[in-house]
Amino acid sequence: MKGEGHGYGKVILFNEHFVVYGIPAIASAIGMRTIAIVEPSEKFELVDNRPETPGYKKEKLEQQKQSLENIFKAMNLKPDKIKITLSGDLIAASGVGASAASCVSIARALDGYYKLGLDDEKINQIAYEGEKAYHGNPSGIDNTASTYGGLIWYQRTPDRIIMNRLPLKEPVEIVIGNTGKVANTKLAVQGVRERKEKYPEKYNKIFKEAEEMVYDARSALETFDLNKIGDLMSKNHKLLQQIEVSSPELDFLVEIALDNGAIGAKMTGGGLGGNMIALTPGRDLQEKVAKAMEKEGFQTMKTTLGG
Repeated sequence: MKGEGHGYGKVILFNEHFVVYGIPAIASAIGMRTIAIVEPSEKFELVDNRPETPGYKKEKLEQQKQSLENIFKAMNLKPDKIKITLSGDLIAASGVGASAASCVSIARALDGYYKLGLDDEKINQIAYEGEKAYHGNPSGIDNTASTYGGLIWYQRTPDRIIMNRLPLKEPVEIVIGNTGKVANTKLAVQGVRERKEKYPEKYNKIFKEAEEMVYDARSALETFDLNKIGDLMSKNHKLLQQIEVSSPELDFLVEIALDNGAIGAKMTGGGLGGNMIALTPGRDLQEKVAKAMEKEGFQTMKTTLGG
């Protein structure tokens, strides 16, 4: 008797941080995932076999414990004599939805083990509760992409959450470059809030630009205009630099990607470390950009948009 579940990794193509303030964002699941298996045991135990950015799992351990508590509470379960094992090909790192993928996979595995018969909407809600331990006030975009896969238009207003699946004509190759730094998303989100209150005029202008840009990006994705998407991704990175959530390592990786032919590149996720993404249609370009990053000592993941 065992339960098994998976959650996709994700990248945010447009508007991380801005999404917290009701501005739409676009996220994409990627072709890498976390797998959770729940099986009987003598006592409750969690075995985390996910590949990782060195130090990531240790640094996130207390948050992971709290996240598990949140998940059990949301499912009306008690930590029983079970063993939860996490694995998969998604690297536990900042900016690729690692925490969301683990929350979704655990919720699905517990659902299977206890035969609860939950649908994706309920799994997504439970994963969101788990995400609170990692992000404080998560936007909900990570767990949504991780649960459903594909490309997602996401907007959180005071009254409701708007989530639409966006078409993607075909999978597109990307390179994810890892700074090797574990990011603190809570700190990054808090910093933006403080600076936005201190410099309202400057920040309102940037936020307005981010809002206009995401509608252009949606049109470009719908018409599969990859050059336009890439150009807008690079511009989105500049806005994220302006609200001070990038880092020298992220900027350097973006520069390497663009210098080696990527048609767009930007940070992804909370920032201040973590990962960036480069849009590299075609295997040859993907390989070239990844090798250029690896030559500089960075870890990369080669995958596709769409999950």
